[in-house]
Amino acid sequence: MRLSSRLGYGDGFVKAVERVQQLEEVGVDVVWVAEAYGYDAATRLGYLAARTHRVQLGSGIFPIYTRTPALLAQTAAGLDELSEGRAILGLGASGPQVIEGWHGVAYDRPVQRTREIIEICRMVWRRDPLEYRGKAYRLPLPPEEGTGLGKPLKMLTHPSRARIPIYLASLGDRSVELTAELAEGWLPIFFVPSKADSIWGKAVGRGLEKRSPELGPLEVVAGGPRAIGPQLALYVGGMGARSKNFYNELIGRYGFEREAAQIQDLYLSGKKREAEALVPSALLESLSLIGPAGYVKDRIAEFKAAGVTLLDVQPIGPDPLGDVARVKEWTS
Repeated sequence: MRLSSRLGYGDGFVKAVERVQQLEEVGVDVVWVAEAYGYDAATRLGYLAARTHRVQLGSGIFPIYTRTPALLAQTAAGLDELSEGRAILGLGASGPQVIEGWHGVAYDRPVQRTREIIEICRMVWRRDPLEYRGKAYRLPLPPEEGTGLGKPLKMLTHPSRARIPIYLASLGDRSVELTAELAEGWLPIFFVPSKADSIWGKAVGRGLEKRSPELGPLEVVAGGPRAIGPQLALYVGGMGARSKNFYNELIGRYGFEREAAQIQDLYLSGKKREAEALVPSALLESLSLIGPAGYVKDRIAEFKAAGVTLLDVQPIGPDPLGDVARVKEWTS
């Protein structure tokens, strides 16, 4: 197994850069940079490309509605050149609360849009002329929808790679199936190894049946502790509307329906501390890698047995770099 880590929404960037450099030294293979409705990820990824040498750099994630497919491809290609081939394009649909509230864009057809974005990005990197007729995107724009002056263009510059890895953050059955079919990697948030197959196994299997051999095996990125207390309460309670919160639904599928509903009620009522206090300890334990060496080794084995190939670690103890170095040794 390889190792990854991530920069959160509120990390101070100067210290975060130093931490990424240190994580690179102790063997972390990938660093993910979040976006949501904080700072953009592209700016920070570009800076990290200049301050690191080996670690792969991934958007974790770019919401698909915030950029055109061609701009997503351009951004990934630019980062890939700056980093000398270390870019990963992490994509996700986010949710309607963020997309319609922050960006003012309709949250429609997320799975179809994701499929078409992947196909267009790969056309851009191959430097194919952009002639595309999809259900969500049409290139060039049809004359009846614009001036009629658009023409098929291919990328002016020559990307460092004709295939930049695409990882998808997906939770629903249709989006997970698409991930297994078309993406190089999968970013499932709040991944409980013992329950992953019962929740996503059929969707992954359907996607793998359609997967092209040239994509290679599907990389699966999961681990912990990436959601302790406040962060988990934020996602379950506040990262989505009451009627549509994908993270809340997932925690319900893990068997915590009552707690998920209570956390959401409290969080949306402004009682964030009370929401945090209701996060079940059993859920936290299932999502984390916190404990004695023997316990952590067993947890790593569980993630590996569940198909995880890239263990995501977020060191929070008194010796974070030492902890990562030990996990690196145990996963090698």
